[in-house]
Amino acid sequence: MTRSRQPKMRNLVLVLGDQLDGRSAAFDGFDKERDVILQMEVMEEAAYITQHKLRIAYFFSSMRHFREDMTARGRRVHYVVIDDPKNTGSFETEIIRIRKLLNPDHVIALEPGDWRIAEKLRRLPQPVEIRTDRHFFSTRNEFAAFTRDHPRHILETFYRYMRRRTGVLMDKAGKPVGSAWNYDEQNRKPFGKHAPAIPAVLAFKMDPISTEVRDVVSRRFASSPGKLDTIDLPVSRAQALEQLEDFVCNRLPLFGTYQDAMRNGEPFLYHSRLSGPLNLHLLTPAEVIDAALKSPDAPLNALEGFVRQILGWREYVRGIYWQRMPHYADENALEAQLRMPRFFWTAETDMRCLADAISHTINHAYAHHIERLMVMGLFAMLLGVAPYEVHRWHMSMFWDAVDWVSLPNTLGMSQYGDGGVMGTKPYAASGAYINRMSDHCKGCRFDPKKSVGDDACPFTTLYWNFLAKHRKRFTSNGRMRNQYLNLDRKSAEELRAVRRRADLLAAKPP
Repeated sequence: MTRSRQPKMRNLVLVLGDQLDGRSAAFDGFDKERDVILQMEVMEEAAYITQHKLRIAYFFSSMRHFREDMTARGRRVHYVVIDDPKNTGSFETEIIRIRKLLNPDHVIALEPGDWRIAEKLRRLPQPVEIRTDRHFFSTRNEFAAFTRDHPRHILETFYRYMRRRTGVLMDKAGKPVGSAWNYDEQNRKPFGKHAPAIPAVLAFKMDPISTEVRDVVSRRFASSPGKLDTIDLPVSRAQALEQLEDFVCNRLPLFGTYQDAMRNGEPFLYHSRLSGPLNLHLLTPAEVIDAALKSPDAPLNALEGFVRQILGWREYVRGIYWQRMPHYADENALEAQLRMPRFFWTAETDMRCLADAISHTINHAYAHHIERLMVMGLFAMLLGVAPYEVHRWHMSMFWDAVDWVSLPNTLGMSQYGDGGVMGTKPYAASGAYINRMSDHCKGCRFDPKKSVGDDACPFTTLYWNFLAKHRKRFTSNGRMRNQYLNLDRKSAEELRAVRRRADLLAAKPP
């Protein structure tokens, strides 16, 4: 009696940690008998920058749940865990090792989202077949063609192009539904005394996989920042779909109205927290938008605000990233040179707004987009932190952070490091903005109306100093006309006092 032999392996399908979609182009033509999936947990990727424990745990748990899903479908998976004694710890050396071990005819991979990983694949001694990622609404080539046709390719132009091209929120006559392209004016309401209740957070219970991952990460990455008591995030496609349903039913109806609002002690509010599942490909942007558009309760301002984030902004930042890398990471238009203040890792600051937002990152590896842009990002820009430093911190502290999303959002939009590619003006504001959009200032020892003195709000001091310091660059910017008219009302003596206090803040942030 002869034993049946396993057929020779045809394709080794490499699945990266942010490509957890069993329907992706990497699986086109997948043969359960002759093809094998390769997944790897390598120390190089978990430690190339300091990372929040929950960020590492989220990736590992999601990857392991994907392995279980693929195995349940009858697909073979070769999975390298972080504790495997044979694990060489390097992305490149592991691919070489597994290739020798399994001896496939070909290695297939989806185009990486990270330029750094794409370079690693390109440098491998044996070629890898790279397939186009269908996850997005637009391709890199389409974005490149768009920028050739629109040399001043601002987000609004691209967003309208995508709306027309996809038909999302467009009527039969080719006009935007509701006659307006955006509803920003309706989406900037702060919480008042009688604001509606915040929905309870959907928190997932840990299963044995997540429990094992938590214990491994707590042991192997004990010195990493942040807390890791539990992994209550959506780590599988089933949980991601549940998170999507929770957002559409419980948060989307008021998301638009309060998307720019902040409330002390409330990290989640009406935000979706779908960026992680989207960035790991557990969800597709098309199904997320489809689910939102089917909501019977969401008003147009909420739908448009959410669609703008997915169809507009997310596609736009990816296009900018791949169009301008690798030099984009080095851009520093404002010549900022400072390091991130130490309290960004500890939340030990007297500024109530910053202490609250940074506490959210420590406790949850999360902060919503206004806290990221108009509190933490704003302070870093006004202080003069080097933009790539801000990007590295963002990559370190958020569970949903991936390079192609983070770099344009931090270096470009938040820090104006690209000199106006991502935004036509810097997002510069004083403490008055935070006072208007939150309740932080009521319990803070700093006064948002003051720019000098021990009780002056550091945001206000640094705001006026920022405008004065960069007058030559921005004074002709029409969108900043009113800001410079207000600056011109200040006396030379007051501006000197502002500069002295700003220098003290830069030397020793409060």
